[in-house]
Amino acid sequence: MKLSQFFISTLKEAPAEAEVVSHQLMLRAGFIKRLSAGIYSYMPMGLRVIRKVEAIVREEMVRAGAVELLMPLVQPAELWQETGRFDKMGPELLRVKDRHDRDFIIQPTSEEVITDIARQELRSYRSLPKNFFHIQTKFRDERRPRFGVMRGREFTMKDAYSFDRDAASAATSYDAMYGAYIRIFERLGLTFRAVAADTGAIGGDRSHEFQVIAETGEDAVVYSPQSSYAANMELAEALSLIDVRGSATRAMAKTITPGCSTCEEVAAFLSVPLESTVKSLVLATDAPEGSSFAQPSLFLLLVRGDHSLNEVKVGKLPGLKQGYRFASAAEILDSFGCKPGSLGPVGVPASITVIADRTVAKMNDFICGANDDGFHHVGVNWTRDLPEPHLVADIRNVVEGDPSPDGSGPLSIQRGIEVGHVFYLGTKYSEAMGATYLDEGGKPRLMEMGCYGIGITRILGAAVEQSHDDRGMIWPAAIAPFSLVICPIGYDRSETVKAAADELHASLVAAGVDVVLDDRGERPGAMFADWELIGVPHRVVIGERGLKDCAVEYQGRRDLAAAVIPLTGLVDWLKAKLAI
Repeated sequence: MKLSQFFISTLKEAPAEAEVVSHQLMLRAGFIKRLSAGIYSYMPMGLRVIRKVEAIVREEMVRAGAVELLMPLVQPAELWQETGRFDKMGPELLRVKDRHDRDFIIQPTSEEVITDIARQELRSYRSLPKNFFHIQTKFRDERRPRFGVMRGREFTMKDAYSFDRDAASAATSYDAMYGAYIRIFERLGLTFRAVAADTGAIGGDRSHEFQVIAETGEDAVVYSPQSSYAANMELAEALSLIDVRGSATRAMAKTITPGCSTCEEVAAFLSVPLESTVKSLVLATDAPEGSSFAQPSLFLLLVRGDHSLNEVKVGKLPGLKQGYRFASAAEILDSFGCKPGSLGPVGVPASITVIADRTVAKMNDFICGANDDGFHHVGVNWTRDLPEPHLVADIRNVVEGDPSPDGSGPLSIQRGIEVGHVFYLGTKYSEAMGATYLDEGGKPRLMEMGCYGIGITRILGAAVEQSHDDRGMIWPAAIAPFSLVICPIGYDRSETVKAAADELHASLVAAGVDVVLDDRGERPGAMFADWELIGVPHRVVIGERGLKDCAVEYQGRRDLAAAVIPLTGLVDWLKAKLAI
C-alpha cells in the first residue's frame, strides 16, 4: 500500500486528557480520536491493528471448536430480569427505553442472550457440547472512564459461551478455551501470565485471568518464580508467616500513645517493629429489609500492622457473604467507646465477631488499640488477655517474599493488565433461565456453562504499555499496523529513488509482505519520527547515496543503528527477516 492511498495523522504533543503512555501515544499516532469520555473513533491505522487481533482470536477460537455467531448490541430487559442482573448490575448497565416505553439495555456482555438461544436450540444431549462466540461492541457506563482504550465505556470484546451435559464435560470445554487463550496471547507476541482469579460479578467456580505484564498495570499479579503458581492479588493465598505461636514473655500494659492513630505511628512512637502491631478494622452487615433486628451486626477484623485487608477474601467469609460495609465512626464509637484509630480486640463486647488473619492468630506479645483514645495495649497474648478469635482465616493481601502456597519458595509480584478472562459458570444462568436439555433417559437436566472473554480493543492499550520507548510505540510483529515501511528520501524529487522505491514496494506486495510506501515526499527527520511513533517493526530507507552503492539501509524498530543491505537479494533477505 502507498501512504497516499491511506490516511495518517500524527501529533507532536499528546492532548491534555491523555493519562497513561498508551493513551498518549495512540492519540499522537492517530490510532484513535476521542468523541466523548471513554468513547473513541478508531482511525484507519488503529483499525488495522484491531483487525489483526480479531483474526488471530477468530482463528484460534475456531481451531478450539467454537462456532461464530453475532448477538445484538441492544437487548431486551426481560432476559436480564430473569437472572436478576437488570437490578443488581447497577449504573454500569446502560438502560434505555424504546418508543413503546419498553426497557432495553446496551449489552456489556451476553450471558442472557446466549442462554436464551441455548434453551431454544439445544434441546437434547445429542446437541452438546456446544461453544458459541462473537466479536461485538460492548458498553459499560464507567463512573470515571480513563486510560484511553483500557478503561473506556465503549469497547470491542470477544465473548464465548460453552454448554455441556455435566461438570466433567464442562471442565473439558474450559480446558480447551484455556489452551486457546494461551495460543492467542503467544501469537499476539505479548508477555503474559495466566493467573487464578476471583469470579466476581459474573459468578461461577473456576476462573483464570490473562494478564499482560506491564509496569503501569492496574492489577497485581502474584506468582512463584520456581513453579507454575500464579494468581491475582484478590485470590492469592496468604499463608501464616508464623509457624507456632510463641509463649507470653511480658505482661499486658495499657500505654499512652498521644496522637497515634495508625500502626505506623504507634510503632514509631514506641520504637518497635511494625510487625509487632495489629491493625483493627470494623465491618458491618445490615439487617434485611423487614427484619425485626434493627441493629447491624459488627465484625472486628485483625491483620498485622504491615499487612492490608483483602476485601474479596473477606466477602467469602461466613456472615459476610451477603454483603458488608465498613462501620461508621458513630457505630464504632457506640460499640467500642473510641475512635477508629484506637480500636483493639481486648475487652470487646461478646456480640462482636472477631476474625483474625492467620498470622495474627499466631502472634504473641503484640500491640493493639486499647479502645480508649490515645492509648494502646502492649504485650497482648491470646487466651491470657483475650479469648481466641471466633474465626481464623486468610483475610490479607500477600506481599513480596511471602511463602508460595504450593511450597515452592517465596512469591514475587508484578503489575499486569487484564486482557482476557475465562470462567466456569456451572448452572448459574441455565438455572435462572430454565436452560435444560433431555438426557439419554428423557429427563430434563440443566446445562453446565462456561464463558470466555477477551478485550480486543484493550489489547491495543496493553501492547503499547508493555512495549514502547521515548520515540513511540513498538508493536509485536503479528499485530503491527504494517510489517514494514519503505521510507524513500526525496521520493518527490528523484526519479531514481522513486523508481527504486516503487519497484521494491511492488516486489514485497507480490511476496505477501504487509508493506507501506511513504510516498509523501516528507523530510527524512519528520518521516522517521512518524514511523517510530507509529511503531512499525521494520524500516527500509532508500536514498540516492545508497543507490549509487547498490544498497539500502535497514533498521528494526528496536535497533539502535541502521545496517547497510545490498539491493541484490534484498526481497529474499527481508522475507527471511520477517519470517515469511
